[in-house]
Amino acid sequence: MASEPVISVEIGDITKMNVTAIVNAANERLAPGGGVCGAIFRAAGAGLIDECQAWGGCPAGEARITGGYNLPAEWIVHAVGPVWHGGGEGEAALLAGCYRNALALASDYGMESIAFPAISTGIFGYPPEEAAKVAVAACREHAQTHELPRRILLVAFSEEQAEPLKAALGA
Repeated sequence: MASEPVISVEIGDITKMNVTAIVNAANERLAPGGGVCGAIFRAAGAGLIDECQAWGGCPAGEARITGGYNLPAEWIVHAVGPVWHGGGEGEAALLAGCYRNALALASDYGMESIAFPAISTGIFGYPPEEAAKVAVAACREHAQTHELPRRILLVAFSEEQAEPLKAALGA
């Protein structure tokens, strides 16, 4: 293996990231939602809804891939995170599955770079500190055994949202 992929935290608008793929914090219907999901659907345009409907949904912990449409990113990987129920219902395994499955798709498609939002930390209620630990661990695990994607970005929309990600990455 050449060099291990770089994992970093970025603050900004994921819909404007100059990467091969962005990850949508999707719902099981792969339908436009609120937060990051809604922003991605609005920025990508109408074709995304049709392509997502063709998938017929996606279970929590898994991921599906679509074109990027009007986004700078060529691809959108839709990862369905778990709803937080206190941590005793397999949420960590499902969240790790989101990252692992999204990264596996990125590797399979030969993607150089991918940007993740903080999956499940919005309306799904996952505690940001715990979610950040799961996200970083899954990304590091992938980076140890795969050359692609070479850049893995964990994107926060504010410094406050970035703090748990930076702490987990520094640990």
